[in-house]
Amino acid sequence: MPSWLEAGPAIEAILVIIAIEALAVAWRGPRGRIAGWLANLAAGAFLLLAVRGALAGAPAAWLAALLAASGLAHGIDVLFRIRT
Repeated sequence: MPSWLEAGPAIEAILVIIAIEALAVAWRGPRGRIAGWLANLAAGAFLLLAVRGALAGAPAAWLAALLAASGLAHGIDVLFRIRT
């Protein structure tokens, strides 16, 4: 695996981009569908945090919690998509 990925800067840069996107969606996003967009972004962010934690050697309980949070956010996103 490339050293730039193992160190985590790429993942951290993507997380910053996701945070900026979340702020943009909250500020100027499609009215009535913001929660679904934010749930989608949260699911991706939690997955990236789990990858970052795995690369850093985080305890399995933390990784499981992050993956569970990602699954929950994904489920919320799916519910919003079904409702619209």
